[in-house]
Amino acid sequence: MSISATTRGLRPGVCTSTTRPASPFDGMMIYETDTNLVRIWNGSAWKTLSYSDPTNGTVLQIVSTTKTDTYSLTSTTYTDVTGLTASITPTSTSSKVFVMVSLIAMQGTGTAMAKLVRGSTDICIGDAASNRIRASAASYKTGINTNLSFQFLDSPATTSSTTYKIQVKGQNSSAAAINILVGATGDDADRGDNARYPSTITLMEIAG
Repeated sequence: MSISATTRGLRPGVCTSTTRPASPFDGMMIYETDTNLVRIWNGSAWKTLSYSDPTNGTVLQIVSTTKTDTYSLTSTTYTDVTGLTASITPTSTSSKVFVMVSLIAMQGTGTAMAKLVRGSTDICIGDAASNRIRASAASYKTGINTNLSFQFLDSPATTSSTTYKIQVKGQNSSAAAINILVGATGDDADRGDNARYPSTITLMEIAG
């Protein structure tokens, strides 16, 4: 038998801790108004259905996306890395979301930059300062693999589905675009000294 209604529910016997039924039957359920506890008779004793709210710092859920293919871009405009997004629905507005990003890119002469975006809002970026570019991670190395991995504890303050994504771009000191290649080494030519590797974004809801 099932109960399926949005305006009805199963109501156990209501009493206090001192007025419990004198002759309970196996499986009998009661709610005590003075203790706010639900108890079940197991045939020899009243057992409490226990529940406690998660303490601050408890991991409530984990969502992760792994991108195993490559992504290339030659632009001075931040652009979404295709397939490197993850969505999470927090259970409480007080929850935090711990974001972990593992991202390695190959670059030409100049600076490779990555940015974390929640929905359409930039987060985990440096302060504005004249013409300096705001980024979550950046590296200036010529012609070698660049580690753009980072972590961030976000406070989205919502219980709606929330999407996090990574954007990248590259440019040199003359503001010219440079090539960015995510998920591969070197020029990604079919040689024994080149490799491909995954990029990941992981979201952890933390009780707050």
